[in-house]
Amino acid sequence: MSSSPATRNDTLPVTFRPTRTRVLLLTMGVAMFAVVAFVGLTLERLNTGERISFVFTGLLFLGVLILLSRPKVVADDQGVTVTNITGVRRLEWAEIVRVNLRPGDPWVFLDLSDGTSLPVLGIQPGVAREQAITDARALRALVDERAGRPSAS
Repeated sequence: MSSSPATRNDTLPVTFRPTRTRVLLLTMGVAMFAVVAFVGLTLERLNTGERISFVFTGLLFLGVLILLSRPKVVADDQGVTVTNITGVRRLEWAEIVRVNLRPGDPWVFLDLSDGTSLPVLGIQPGVAREQAITDARALRALVDERAGRPSAS
């Protein structure tokens, strides 16, 4: 789910992110940390170092799931900021040629003016397919409007 995107100037900035996936990942991460830490701290036969390793392992699981829940796309007046798992890329509106979400794609891809394609994990149809399609169309309309192209929604 995302903010309700439209293409008028007064609606920017708008953020697209896979909210259901994010909630699921963060909930699982906190639960896994709690269980692993609880087990490590309550087992009587463990020494201090082993208890610490259980807590550290729980934190490691939580950290990975936090990274996986990080993707988002923020569109503002100047362009689009794509935040994927470990990287952030800022694009001007003119750099984006096309917004693609084809059947079977795991997430949106942006075709860029330099001939490359950028995966956008912030719009992914995995858990919320209809929301991803709506978000991809809204981003496509924003790109078309900002680049002065006729909308292909």
